[in-house]
Amino acid sequence: MEGCCPTQELILAELETLAPGAPFLALGQTVFWDEPVKALVALKSQTAGYSRRFVAGVHDTDYFAKFHQKGQTKGFKAMPHNDTTTKGLWSAAGEFSALFGSETIVTRDALQAAGAKLGKIQAERPGYLDEITEAWGWRGIVSLSSEQNITAEKPLSPLFPELYDTFDWAIQTSLDLIAGPHRKESDQVAGALRSLVCDISDDRHSLTLASYFQRLLPEMYRITCGSDVDVDTTTTTELLKLNPTSASLPRFDLLRLFLDPQTRSIACKAYNEAISGTEIYGLDRFGVGALPFDLYVPGVGRGTLRLGSRGGLVMTPSPVGFSYKKAPTTPEELATILEKRFGPNCVLVGKAVTLIGMLAREFVFVFHEGASSYVRHSRTMHQKLGIAGHKLELHPILRVKLEPWDALNQCCAWFKLPPPFKRPFGAEEISACSLSARWREVQSVQKQVLVKLAGLRRPLDLIQYLDEAVGGQWKCLASQYVDLHNGMVDLNVKVAAVKLLKTKVVEKTKTAGKERIQAERASGEHWRAKIFEKQPTDAETLERQRLSSSVESAISSIQSLREEWRSLQAQQDEIVRSDEAQKGRLLRKNVAFEAELTRVRLLRDAIVASDGFERAGHRPAAWWFPLVCPDGSWFRETAKNAQFRLEHLG
Repeated sequence: MEGCCPTQELILAELETLAPGAPFLALGQTVFWDEPVKALVALKSQTAGYSRRFVAGVHDTDYFAKFHQKGQTKGFKAMPHNDTTTKGLWSAAGEFSALFGSETIVTRDALQAAGAKLGKIQAERPGYLDEITEAWGWRGIVSLSSEQNITAEKPLSPLFPELYDTFDWAIQTSLDLIAGPHRKESDQVAGALRSLVCDISDDRHSLTLASYFQRLLPEMYRITCGSDVDVDTTTTTELLKLNPTSASLPRFDLLRLFLDPQTRSIACKAYNEAISGTEIYGLDRFGVGALPFDLYVPGVGRGTLRLGSRGGLVMTPSPVGFSYKKAPTTPEELATILEKRFGPNCVLVGKAVTLIGMLAREFVFVFHEGASSYVRHSRTMHQKLGIAGHKLELHPILRVKLEPWDALNQCCAWFKLPPPFKRPFGAEEISACSLSARWREVQSVQKQVLVKLAGLRRPLDLIQYLDEAVGGQWKCLASQYVDLHNGMVDLNVKVAAVKLLKTKVVEKTKTAGKERIQAERASGEHWRAKIFEKQPTDAETLERQRLSSSVESAISSIQSLREEWRSLQAQQDEIVRSDEAQKGRLLRKNVAFEAELTRVRLLRDAIVASDGFERAGHRPAAWWFPLVCPDGSWFRETAKNAQFRLEHLG
């Protein structure tokens, strides 16, 4: 979306031509994140005079996140996401972001690329990197048990206390950032949000997480935009239920290509080629007869669907099978078989790449810009199917790009900036208008900080930069470090002078050693030639004495040189081990380490205030809008300036 973009009205008019009557579909795994912001699409479409339905759905066929924590095998826990102890964390149905927060991890790779000495920091401060790499303002709820449940199966009651507490954490963390004359109204909105979350869960013992979210959806849409929004609600377990009644719906046309013996190999090839080179498993990884669809069997679980010539398997945690005399070649035949074996409520879920093509036959997906990385692979698969002569008519995706930080220019709120934002913005407290005007410049400057810090390899260079960029104590520390550095230079000069003398002594010792060998060789040769078992003359006896004296002199010289070397070593040790030298080294080491700690803090702030802040704006939690601007001005301005575009799948 660069340059001059078509208006919202033009995009909606084009959509009316391309997909007349096809309902909008907004699918999300949670109601507490960005999904309800899509209310702006429903409102704009209705204002423009279109009667297109807007369907808000809970994507309840994905597994609820789980995380292994030593010593805990049951319950739920909200956890931060970092690049150390929770590196492998994943959460979707239970993720929450406080105002300005996002799941932007400050990775160790990014820190090392910017010059941070992580090995030294980890050795000196175990656990420090947990905090430094943590995504600011984000928590994700995970199950600590080993059970595998999709969201549709997750009972609300045992999960609700952690769900509410985490939402309360996100609300309170956000409230702590809001200042200014309308803080009282923000408190009232927070109270309404807390009450809403509790009131709708009154009969939580009979609800699943998915049915609870479905109840919340219209209310969250309403509270986000400040008025009722005409939306229908659904879940993927409802949308994708496969039985003889639903099997002929267009959403199962893609399945039809994978069942028909005339097209199955073509469809499988298109799928495998579309995901080639990615981390997505090819069909062969799932076993013989695998299709790119999972089957959810109520009470049993979800697993890859495999079809053979005489029967099929559902690769649930404990696989279940079914038999048939003739392999199904249509969705209708498969639905009849499945209903007979498992009942009428089986759900056929396309794997990531196929799900989009299933529902795009009947709906216009509403995606935020950048959401769903699988779209490009799905497009590739459908293009390959089209080339092979099996094109499916798919509705385009409506992409929505938000710029909520720009839209704060219409909001009269004030913010108390959280720690990672204070230094980049150069303020403790800032108006919404000022934040709106400055955030892009701050982002640019912080990216330059990352580049600058990456070039500072010597401690002295880093400390001098901190003096210039941070100031405060670093002016004193920089001066102290320079003095220590110069003192160590003087010390090194003295040590170098002694080392030079030691080197000369070593060379003399080597020479003396060679002279000793020569003297001993000459003495030995004379002994064998003139003395041993012979009658030596007086001259020969005198020569023997002279040669022996030469050997003793060489030995004495070597001993003197060794004594001289030991004396010089003692001088060197005295210099190096002096109280002054050791104190200087320790102080210099501590200042250098303090500089490294400050470097990673600067890096964390720079990443959170640039990449993290931008990502938070692209997918903001919907409840931020009424909390920050209870009069609705922030949401209205965001909706007004949102950019629409159509993304085709064929």
